[in-house]
This record gives sequence, C-alpha cells and structure tokens, in this order.
Amino acid sequence: MNSGKIKEMGDILANEADLLGMIKEYLKYGEFEETVHHFEKECKNKGKVVPKPRGNSLRDSKTLIIQKDLLSSFDDGDFKVFFELWTEFVPLEVRDCDPHAQKLEFYLHVHFTIFPLKIHLGRHVPDFEVRITHFKHYLETRGAALSQTTEFLPYYALPFVPNPVVHPSFRDLFQESWIPEMKRELEKFLTVTLKVSDTPRLLSLYQLRLQLAEAEKRTSSYMRRFNKMQADHHNLIGVTAELVDSLEATVSGKMISPEYLQSVCVRLFSSQLRQSAAQSIDFTRPGTASSLLRASIVPQRPKEVPLLPSLDYDKLKRDLLGGSDRLKALLLQALCWRLTRSLQGEQRDTVLQAYVSNDLLDYHSTRQKPVLLLMRSKNEMVRQYMARLINAFASLAEGRVYLSQVPSLLRLLIESLRTEEKDSVSRENVLGALQKLSLRRSQQSAMIEDGLIDWLVDELQDSDCLSDYTLEYAVALLMNLCLRTRGKRKCAENPKYVLKVLTDLLGHENHEVTHTHFHGHTHALTHTTLTHTHTHTQTDTSRRGLATPHSLVPL
Repeated sequence: MNSGKIKEMGDILANEADLLGMIKEYLKYGEFEETVHHFEKECKNKGKVVPKPRGNSLRDSKTLIIQKDLLSSFDDGDFKVFFELWTEFVPLEVRDCDPHAQKLEFYLHVHFTIFPLKIHLGRHVPDFEVRITHFKHYLETRGAALSQTTEFLPYYALPFVPNPVVHPSFRDLFQESWIPEMKRELEKFLTVTLKVSDTPRLLSLYQLRLQLAEAEKRTSSYMRRFNKMQADHHNLIGVTAELVDSLEATVSGKMISPEYLQSVCVRLFSSQLRQSAAQSIDFTRPGTASSLLRASIVPQRPKEVPLLPSLDYDKLKRDLLGGSDRLKALLLQALCWRLTRSLQGEQRDTVLQAYVSNDLLDYHSTRQKPVLLLMRSKNEMVRQYMARLINAFASLAEGRVYLSQVPSLLRLLIESLRTEEKDSVSRENVLGALQKLSLRRSQQSAMIEDGLIDWLVDELQDSDCLSDYTLEYAVALLMNLCLRTRGKRKCAENPKYVLKVLTDLLGHENHEVTHTHFHGHTHALTHTTLTHTHTHTQTDTSRRGLATPHSLVPL
C-alpha cells in the first residue's frame, strides 16, 4: 500500500473518530445515559475509537484570555485597555439593563480614577488629570442615569475635590481592602458574563446548518428578485426601442395612433399598475402617462415609528400592591396592551426592555409581597390580567429570559394551573406561558420535577371537555417535556394509562392539534413506554423539535 492511500485511510479514521466523539458528547448533553453506555460498548466491540469530548476549546480559551486581560488591566490601572475590552466583550444589553453591571461599571471608573493616588500615596501625578477628565466624561454620559441614586451621589463631587485622599467622604476608597473586594466582584461578574460555552459541537454544527439553510433561502429570494429586475430591464429596452422608432416616424411625418401609445403604456406599466389602470390613461390630457411613470419611481419614505412615553414604574408598583382590585386589574391590562399592541420592532423592543430594566415583576425586590404574588389575588380579574401579562412576556425571547430568572415563578404558575377553574381565562394564559417557557431546558427540568407531566396526562384524559386553546397548549407542553429523558421515564411509570390517553387523542376532532404534536409524542415515547408492545401509533414522521410558542396575542 503506497503512502498516499495510507494517509487517506488515516484521515478517514480520524474523521470517523471525531464524529463518534461528537455523537457521544451530544448524548451526554441530552442525558441519554443508557444510550451512552450501549454506544460506548458497541464502539468498543467494533474496535472504534471514541475520543473524549473536547468541547469548544478554541472559543473557551479565547474567553479565558479575555478574562485574564481584563483582570490584568485592572491590576495595572490601565483604564484605556480595560474599557476597550469591556465595551467590546461585555454585551451591550448587559451593560445597559443589568443593575449589577451598571453598579460595577461605576465603581470601576472610580477605581481607575483614584488609582494613581493610591500608588503614589496621595502625591500629585500628571496622569491623574487625564483620569479625572475621563471620569467627568463618564458622569456626563453613561453615568448620568445613576445620578439620582443615593449610593452614587457623593462620587459626583470627586472630580472637584482637590485632595480626595484626605476627604472624609472618600475615606473608604483608600482602605487596603477596597481593591481586593472590587477585584473579587469583577471576577465573579466576568465568570458569569463571559462564561465558557457548554454547547456540544454536534448541536453547534446543526445550528450552523440551519443558518446556512436560511442564507440559501435569502439567496434564492435575491435571485428571484434579480431575475425579475433583469426581465423588467429587457422589457424596458424593448419599449425604449419602440419609442425611438416612433420618434423616427414622426420626423418622417407619420402619425402615431392613440391605440399604439396605449399598448406601449400597458407594457410599460405592467409591473406597477393593473392592466385596466394602464388602459384607462387619458391621452387627451398630455402628461398623464409621464406623471404616472415618474410617480412609480419615487422612493417611499419609511414610516416613522414613534416610541411610547416612559412610565413611572415605582408608582406603578405601589399602585399594583396597594391599590384597589379594580385599579390593579386596569393597570395590568394597560401594561399587557402596551406590550401586545405595540408595533413589532423597535417600539416593542423598547417597551420590553423598559419592563425588564425596571424589574416590572419585582423579583429583585426585598419586599415581602412582590408584584408577582398578584397571581394569588382573591379577585379573579386581577389573577386573569396578571396571567395575561406573564403570557405576553413569555411570547418574546427576551421576556422568557427575564421570567426564567424569577425563582418562584414556576411554582406560582403550576399552583395557579391546579387551583383555577377548568378552562378559565386565567388558567389558559398560565398554560400558554408554561408551554412557551418549556422551550428552555432549565424550565423543563423544574416542570418535570414538579409533576407537571402527571397533571397534563390527567387533564388530557377528558380532551372533549377542553377548549381548543387548552388542548393545543397542553399537548404542546407535554411534547416538550417528553423530549427529555426524565420526561420519558416519568411517562414509563404508567405506560398503559399514558398510551390510552395519547391513543384517544388520535380520534379527537381537532386534527390540527393531533397532526402537529401527537406524532412527536409517539416517536418520543414509543421506545420508552412500549418496549414490549407492538402498536400502530408509530409513524414514519420525523421527530419534531420543541413545540414553539404562538405569536404575541394573549387571550
């Protein structure tokens, strides 16, 4: 065997080993423990080498280097390098919306401003003037938003104090413990914000494939537009040639008939106007056709979308907690409509960002009764509009991120699901919110632990008594939970009962629900719950992914 074939065979084996490693890595990520065990055993029996999962080592090493550079700049007092890295690698939404990030950034500016004074023991150094100028600029721009906060207010006088070292207001800044404490806070923040990725390579490749498919769709769309433009260009050249012939004919003294001009206009306006409109051009009024032609190429001005006025969120929260039930319900309805009826794009994004940055649900609050506890209100309308608002949050990706940070939310939603009357508006919105939150892996695990699968199966047992909304979202939520290994095992605890419920769903009159979600259930559960049973419910339908939330239109 020559060296070329040996090299080719070695490359094939190396690629195969890398592929097997990615498969094992993904199975571990998905918690397919038994599958991993059998996979390793079969690979060993066949003499296949399965390397240890290496993860996204290149990306992870880059992240660690960035963290190290930031900490090194902090120790050296190099504010230019530090804030260049800070601006580039800390996401803008974190710097603008996270209160902890804003607080840390403020104290980092204080640290770099007084750094020369700490190093040179209070003696005046030229670099201090540059830092003071930089700090003033920060206070006038990004730091201006914190000027109303009592904690930061004294530091706004720092640029105007001749010798901060001896000033009583800044005594704590020059304690030996201040810099180590700041560094620990910075390390913790960077560890969370610039955390290394744990996404398996196989999933990353699949995501890249989806992005490639989307790019191919856009390319195909652009090609269709290009072909249409090319056809219009050829048509325009043909019309121009005929008009030149007409001009030449008029020079020779020949008359041009109105019918001929009418046919030219029909061809010319075929892409902008209906044929009937083009044929209705009045040639007894000169300039009509040319005016239409000029109007067709005038660029349309983009419609300006106004931003909604800001709200006093502190007063809102006080009224939501201390107002009458009628006032609470009306405020919750207005907040929900402000989000759902805003125009998609910048206007809606701004509304959602304002809700999140002002912590509308009050989950950061230290008060004994945050706004979220309105889910337990004795008034049905308050509970209903609170559920509508949470469902509206869950309809948007950033809203789901915010809701997933509220530790008591799932417990309150599941409690409401079990205590509200069947098919009430409140319960339907709670169910919709849970289904949308089930797109997140951590929320799936918590729902499975809280026994939500058993509740869903019991609820779907009498599917004829459920509204279409409840049926659709209950089936979609059950499917999402059953895609997890723990969810399948939960169903396997009572396989005959689960199979009966799923089989009965096949005969339900709402075929959209059964066709959209049921085959996903059978494919996901068949091998777990029916190991020794043959059933006709298995299909050739490919396994669907997570059931996705509907558009932002709460009930």
